[in-house]
Amino acid sequence: MTVEFTKLHGAGNDYIAIDGRGVDRDWGALSKEMSRLAFGVGSDGIVLVQHSDVAQIRMRVYNPDGSEAEMSGNGIRLFSKFVIDRKIVQPEDNGLTVETGGGVRTVWPTMAGDVMIAAKVAMGKPTFVPAEIPVDTAQIGDLEVIKNFPIHVGGRELKITCLAVGNPHAVVILDEPVEEFPLVEIGAQVESHELFPNRVNFEIVNVINRSKIRTRIFERGAGETMSSGTGSTASASAARSHGLVDDTVDVVVDGGVLRISWDDTGEAFLEGPAVEVFTGVWPD
Repeated sequence: MTVEFTKLHGAGNDYIAIDGRGVDRDWGALSKEMSRLAFGVGSDGIVLVQHSDVAQIRMRVYNPDGSEAEMSGNGIRLFSKFVIDRKIVQPEDNGLTVETGGGVRTVWPTMAGDVMIAAKVAMGKPTFVPAEIPVDTAQIGDLEVIKNFPIHVGGRELKITCLAVGNPHAVVILDEPVEEFPLVEIGAQVESHELFPNRVNFEIVNVINRSKIRTRIFERGAGETMSSGTGSTASASAARSHGLVDDTVDVVVDGGVLRISWDDTGEAFLEGPAVEVFTGVWPD
């Protein structure tokens, strides 16, 4: 069975969108095949459209290694563009509600005529509770949060701050330029560190000033990516938890700039572009 798809990107984080409503197949295996550079379409994974009983529509996210992610901040913007532009579903007055593995999220699109060009996403309240991330609590004693917690990987001591934004993250705020950090080598070791039973996304951060940070991201199941919505949200939230930034932060990633802000309740919001690249048909 052939598969119609659309490739999109948000600040360089690219996904393949597929309408999977009523279709039963091994989507993880398809993601592995389609995501490969040179031999496939090339992407950071698949965002899949499915029916929802709790929101207007459901998004599932599959990584390039075939594993399923709970949530993707860039992916949900691209998913929303896909379903809105194709009129699969339309936002209501209070936005588009999307069921994800990390909970129901609301997306407020920015439109240019009938085409969505950007969006703001409610990312939920970041949690720093170890069991909710999750972190193996047997290894951290009675710590209520994990901030500047030392781990040793690749001959380095890293002081990690751990949190979840619908999926797990470990963030290190560095003094050295992030461009000089061996992210591919160290990131793979942090991702599979014994502290994290479900593996973890890993971010390294330079604080530029109170309204701007620079981030590089190693995404669980994907490797280093040009951008990540949850990674940017986690990076900014970690910096904010240390009192290093204000309540609106521009996150500079390799693929562009994403904006993170928080409301009075502590919920985080992500803003960024959504761009369609091309459409195609994948032969089986």
